[in-house]
Amino acid sequence: MKEKIVEDYLVKRVRALGGEIRKVSWPGHRGAPDRLVMMKKGRTFWVELKTEKGTLSMRQVREHTKLRLMGQKIYIVRSKSEVEDCLSGEEV
Repeated sequence: MKEKIVEDYLVKRVRALGGEIRKVSWPGHRGAPDRLVMMKKGRTFWVELKTEKGTLSMRQVREHTKLRLMGQKIYIVRSKSEVEDCLSGEEV
């Protein structure tokens, strides 16, 4: 499945659940996750979108590691079912 299809589904589902979602762009700082998701009751997490066979670049691995060390939650999402998993709070 194409990354764009999964991304569009993620955006639609977050909004349907009353959340907010932002595309992330950090000029001069590559490797940031694709989306920041903010749900009700303060639940906030990052989403990295990949194709079914897509892998993280070394920059992404380093950036995700830094964010996780700061207590941030990051989901790697490759399908619509994984979108549902992250929105329900399950590990993917």
